[in-house]
Amino acid sequence: MKKKERHLLFVPIVLAVCGWTLLISSGCMVGPDYRPPHPGAPSGWVGVAQAPATQPSVPTPQPAELARWWTRFDDPMLTRLVEDALRANLDVKLAVANLRQARAARGIAVAALFPTIGVSAEYMREVPVSVLDTPVPAQNFYQAGFDAAWEIDVFGGERRNIESANANVQSSIEGISGAQISVAAEVALNYVQLRGYQQQIVVAQKNLKSMRDTALITRQKANVGYLCDLDIANADANVATTEAQIPVFETSARQSIYALSVLLARPPAYLLEQLSPTDDIPGVPALIPAGVPSELLRRRPDIRQAEAQLHSATAQIGVAVADLFPKLTLTGTINWQNNLLGTWWVAASRSYSFGPSITWPIFEGGAIISNIKVQEALRDQAFITYRKTVLAAFQDAENDLIAFNKEQEHYKYLKDSVAANSTAADLSLKLYTEGLLEFLNVLVAERSLYAAENALVQSNCSITTDLIALYKALGGGWEDMPPQGPASTTTAGTGTIGITK
Repeated sequence: MKKKERHLLFVPIVLAVCGWTLLISSGCMVGPDYRPPHPGAPSGWVGVAQAPATQPSVPTPQPAELARWWTRFDDPMLTRLVEDALRANLDVKLAVANLRQARAARGIAVAALFPTIGVSAEYMREVPVSVLDTPVPAQNFYQAGFDAAWEIDVFGGERRNIESANANVQSSIEGISGAQISVAAEVALNYVQLRGYQQQIVVAQKNLKSMRDTALITRQKANVGYLCDLDIANADANVATTEAQIPVFETSARQSIYALSVLLARPPAYLLEQLSPTDDIPGVPALIPAGVPSELLRRRPDIRQAEAQLHSATAQIGVAVADLFPKLTLTGTINWQNNLLGTWWVAASRSYSFGPSITWPIFEGGAIISNIKVQEALRDQAFITYRKTVLAAFQDAENDLIAFNKEQEHYKYLKDSVAANSTAADLSLKLYTEGLLEFLNVLVAERSLYAAENALVQSNCSITTDLIALYKALGGGWEDMPPQGPASTTTAGTGTIGITK
């Protein structure tokens, strides 16, 4: 048989081997197949079922509408801050970078399914040592070649690794959604707290004016001999105590502005001019569709992220199990070697080899079995983490529902308390001015009124922050995010965010 004919016989053999290996590689994959868990969910929220119908704002079991929930507070500044933060926040950018890393890692895993091809070249000049003063000519050696190797994924270990990498990509996507939810909630909470501190300053300044007027009355009465120095001292102490609380509120308000600026990836004082003017605490909508608990499993990114991590851990078991089985690799090389470039392409300079190889670990000291047990334990840990995440999500939602409902009741009683204390303060001052009541009653009434009004502001702030926490617990805020714009590429201290008064 001629050499050319023998070479041609390799073609159908190679094609047959490749077809056989491809057929096998499209078949079974060792290890457990992932099946999504189905945790039980309550039929409804307890907090929704027990919500009094007389409340100004009531959670309802209607399908949750949580996209861009911050717009429901009807506060343009809050909306602008949240949406600018979603474009610029560094935690969101970090989550996006994690996604890029996960996608690149998936690319590495996919590359294992393809053959590897390398090229090599070498030049060497050899100058032998002269023998008996007889010169020996130098020799040149030229070598170049290609080599290829293709490990056939017969038992699916590499495909399981790709499955795990895909799950890690999904986990990173959910991480971005989770970061967006956290950022939106943090911005809203800090903004509401800022407005709450500003309103506490307003209440303190209003009561301070009343207390100063009362102190002036005590001095006027003392000038005509109706009072002792003790009443004057108590009146001055009441003024000073109230006045001393204003710097504390101002400090907290300023710190809230600093926190908001940093959430927007800006220097702390960036929003000082825009947010320093006093404004009202954002109001809450009348109806809050909370949906049903089963929706929470599909909506909250942390639950979906925990499920993706469980999927990834399950696939890694298959990767470990595949190490128990033989590995089939197709290898081939072709080389040219000669000492003369002129005769480089002649048949005598060429050599090649091709063929399959099989490696099968027979004894590894139990390392493979131990690795499988490690991956199974990691899968079990991921499942437990998933269950904990689900239970914590249900708990968060119920905690925020009961807090939101009960705080409205608290606010109603505080409002009645403010009205009663206001009447008591007016009457006590009137009777004291007419000489029919001791100053101690005026002092108690003024302190009680200030405490009640301050508590009312705090309760109003808590209602709004409880609703923000509820929106976060229900997993709202990532469904309709603004696109990444130029603000996402700016650095702290440069450019503008677009916030106006």
